[in-house]
Amino acid sequence: MPAGASRLGPPPTLALWFLLPGALVLGVMVIYPIIYSIYRSLYDAGGGTFVGADNYATIFSDSSTLTTIRNNLIWVAVAPALVTVIGLVFAVLTERIRWATAFKLVVFMPMAVSLMASGVIFRLVYEQAPDRGVANAVITSVTGLFGSDQGYPDARPRENDQSPVAPGQGGGVVAKQPARPGQAVLLPLVGVKPATLASASTAKAAQPGPGDLAGTVWFDFTQGGGGAPNQVDGTEKALAGMTVEAVQNGAVKATATSGADGTFRFTGLAPGDYQVRLPQSNFDAAFGGIPWLGPTLITPAIIGAFVWVWAGFAMVLIAAGLAAIPRDALEAARIDGATEWQVFRKITVPLLSPVLLVVFVTMIINTLKVFDLVFVIAPGSVQPQANVIALEMWRVSFGGGSNQGLGSALAIFLLVLVLPFMIINIRRFRRDNQ
Repeated sequence: MPAGASRLGPPPTLALWFLLPGALVLGVMVIYPIIYSIYRSLYDAGGGTFVGADNYATIFSDSSTLTTIRNNLIWVAVAPALVTVIGLVFAVLTERIRWATAFKLVVFMPMAVSLMASGVIFRLVYEQAPDRGVANAVITSVTGLFGSDQGYPDARPRENDQSPVAPGQGGGVVAKQPARPGQAVLLPLVGVKPATLASASTAKAAQPGPGDLAGTVWFDFTQGGGGAPNQVDGTEKALAGMTVEAVQNGAVKATATSGADGTFRFTGLAPGDYQVRLPQSNFDAAFGGIPWLGPTLITPAIIGAFVWVWAGFAMVLIAAGLAAIPRDALEAARIDGATEWQVFRKITVPLLSPVLLVVFVTMIINTLKVFDLVFVIAPGSVQPQANVIALEMWRVSFGGGSNQGLGSALAIFLLVLVLPFMIINIRRFRRDNQ
């Protein structure tokens, strides 16, 4: 351009005016908080005494803080891999099922729910009582298909010599007198809690038919008093679902289950004397639910909620990568005789590796910053066992600890952990755009 000629277009300095608002927001919202947090982490809880690196030393010496670091290591080792693998499986499935759009919508829907709301949902899902927690309700329903889920752990014979039943030598309860077909056997028990019998039916005396051995298992207590011991009175409750065995010469010859009215019946027994027995399994406590929110399972339970939220995000990204794979390479491998598993393992996954890496690194960043799910799902009694760095940072700074020096040190420590993965993602994005 000749000297003195005017430059075409706006001057370069004009670009600075357009960049200035973004730079100001970046400085106020990001740069200044980081610099101030570094400064604040060098002072004590009140901010008046310079303590140097003492707050950083506390991170690696305090037992509760070490627990948070251990939990974050578990999160980083498990959660990103699970989300990536499940997202890959879902993405592959969407290419092979008819209702792919509806499937994607259902899987991606948790992303529309805030992490706080997701935590509330899974707090209810993980309730231990099967009548409140969905997870244990499902388990109870499944186990109920393979056996009775009704147990009477408090039931016992009446403590006197007049009772027709007594504790068995190997556990359970046995009738004191042997019985023959055609006789009725009474198996009265006491000690059952009223709440257990809230929906129980009224007990009924059994009437054995010819050649049948029948009887009744019931709660031998009349509410409000009255009634005769060892007799089925009109208002006494039946013990339904009890397993009853007919034993002869030490061997179980027949098994029956008490009905809603407490009656049971053995048919087709050979003549002879039988000992009627209630085995110990009747007195084992019913399934009370897995303690998902207990100290042992709380971290895996929260990771499950995290996977539920982010699996749809991973599926969408990986599905976009699958759509970009050249179909010629897949068809050529199939023509050469490769199985679907070989095509998936040796062609699909290698071609998807850039997308899988982006998803994996993004999930690592998200797991390092996780806060909402742990805060909402974990009860207060087990939060020390479920604690993570982000939650500990809030707890010691604003949640009652009032130690913003240590909280700032934890914030900088978390930034140092997240920064390398952010750099990996940025470099990957730049490489892809070149």
